[in-house]
Amino acid sequence: MTIAASRGDDPKSLFATPAIVADRRADGSILVRSTTPLKDSARCVGDWLEHWARQTPDRIFLGERASAELPWTTVSYRDALAIVRAAASWILAQGLSAQRPLVILSDNGIDHALFALAAQHVGVPSAAVSPAYSLMSKDFDKLKSMIGLLEPGAIYVSGTKPFTAALAAIKPLHRATIVSGNPDDADALPFRSIAATPEMPDVANAFAAVTPDTIAKFLFTSGSTGTPKAVINTQRMLTSSQQAKAQTWTFLETSGDELVILDWLPWSHTFGANHNFNLVLRNGGTLYVDGGKPAPGLFATSLANLRSVVPTVYFNVPRGFDMLIAALRTDEALCRKFFDGTKFAFYAGAALPQNLWDGLEELSLKTVGRRLPMVSAWGSTETSPLATDCHFLAKRSGNIGVPIPGTELKLVPSGDKLEVRVRGPNVTPGYWKAAELTAQAFDEEGFYKIGDAVTFADPEKPELGLFFDGRVAEDFKLNSGTWVSVGTLRVAGISALAPLAQDIVVTGHGRDEVRFLVFPNLAACRAQAGLPEGADAKDVIGHPAVRSAIAQGLAKLKAQGGHSSGHATRALLLAEPASVDGGEITDKGYINQRAVLTRRAAAVAVLEDDASSQPIVCASTGGRVPSPLAGEG
Repeated sequence: MTIAASRGDDPKSLFATPAIVADRRADGSILVRSTTPLKDSARCVGDWLEHWARQTPDRIFLGERASAELPWTTVSYRDALAIVRAAASWILAQGLSAQRPLVILSDNGIDHALFALAAQHVGVPSAAVSPAYSLMSKDFDKLKSMIGLLEPGAIYVSGTKPFTAALAAIKPLHRATIVSGNPDDADALPFRSIAATPEMPDVANAFAAVTPDTIAKFLFTSGSTGTPKAVINTQRMLTSSQQAKAQTWTFLETSGDELVILDWLPWSHTFGANHNFNLVLRNGGTLYVDGGKPAPGLFATSLANLRSVVPTVYFNVPRGFDMLIAALRTDEALCRKFFDGTKFAFYAGAALPQNLWDGLEELSLKTVGRRLPMVSAWGSTETSPLATDCHFLAKRSGNIGVPIPGTELKLVPSGDKLEVRVRGPNVTPGYWKAAELTAQAFDEEGFYKIGDAVTFADPEKPELGLFFDGRVAEDFKLNSGTWVSVGTLRVAGISALAPLAQDIVVTGHGRDEVRFLVFPNLAACRAQAGLPEGADAKDVIGHPAVRSAIAQGLAKLKAQGGHSSGHATRALLLAEPASVDGGEITDKGYINQRAVLTRRAAAVAVLEDDASSQPIVCASTGGRVPSPLAGEG
């Protein structure tokens, strides 16, 4: 079965033309906003489902499959609403509420979606928790803190067996009913029986009582330092964000059954849930759940699904685009199908290295004779997530766009940077049961202090967009007094070391030089070394061919960067992958700079030791490329 989206359109027919003003204040701050008013948004997410169940009852809403060899299991808008109302009856009978919410521990899936929508339909928050905290954690400390904070009334898992250890670890912390998507699990209530609950009149009354201020969900921050915070997401946040999206992506208003999305991004994060899932639901499209992800052994599933479902818009993080480009270069049929059917690509989660941008453009031109439009956006869990949107064709990677209708940005001078703050109906009222943290998160004018910095593409033309300029707290000074822009240098470093570097952490605070801790792309490194797929990671990163290529990449970066803050003199390849328990990585594959530097202090010490032969020296420094294996922290 092949489900194809329409051929890519003229970009001018896809997006609204930005209309932006930037008001400069006497204190040096700048207010940036759209002059386009935000139109009224839906009262709640449930209104979208009710609408499409009436207007297009037979249209496929959700699809999933357990493997690429199986047909898609789908649910229509009509059937989805019936299950949502039935499950909502059970939720009300159990007395669930904001004080006893629904917690979901499993990956994306149809039951996951419908159970969460059922809770939200009757004013009960849902809270999707990253499965990594249950399936990859060793101590379950963060999962325990989340359960202790939320005190759930029900906990959903796709099956109890994979979650046995996690469920045992949290059992003393709650009195929730365990619900399983596997009807054969004897130790849990099957979701199938909940979905068959007779609908009660109370459901309609509870649905009518939902307001824009009702809490729709709790989403946890990544928790890279300390305990993850539960971000309150109201119905207004979710619906106003999608209304702004519809006003910037104007093709959505007429897309109808042409809107088809294939997506793996987790619903425990705001990108996959509030941006992508809600995009489909608000506009009556179809979402196929991709059971793969951009990781070794899993991306083959994503490619198989892409051969079946060609998305209208292709969403991914930079690592996903890296793997996609490599696959498209060796699969002519998939390459043509992808570029024929996809209107544009959207990247987020981290900045897209320019070499990946160039690679997609090159393939698109070669295959269909046009450049695939590539756009991005910017925001956070606290902004649900949309704060800016690049609804125009940027000249290069990294443009995060302009403020969406209804949202204001305040740019505040911070050293030689502009710290950005956000205010609008899409911004959270705060953190659950954390009044002090909530108060600290906002300034005196009610702007949320997100902690990022931005810079104008052109200060005289704010409509040309903004570029992400790193995290304010991540940047540091060298001993020379020169500031190092960590975010900018990280992206430049990944491009210079492509395709051998999957991600980079920048070091050098209070020292004379910048240096890199590098998480290697092991598949690319094995190819560079000519080693088989099963070769040990330490053997791969210690291979002379890999070390030489990294040294040459550092030299390339130095030639581009020039000054001391624009390149790294040494790099240390890490054999140990990023740790979930250590807060080093999220489901989206984003590396947290501070968490890595803290957890791998020993590796940083090796990197900073000029007498050590383990780091790889920039080839242009005249240093040799030593052969010992890279150290670990």
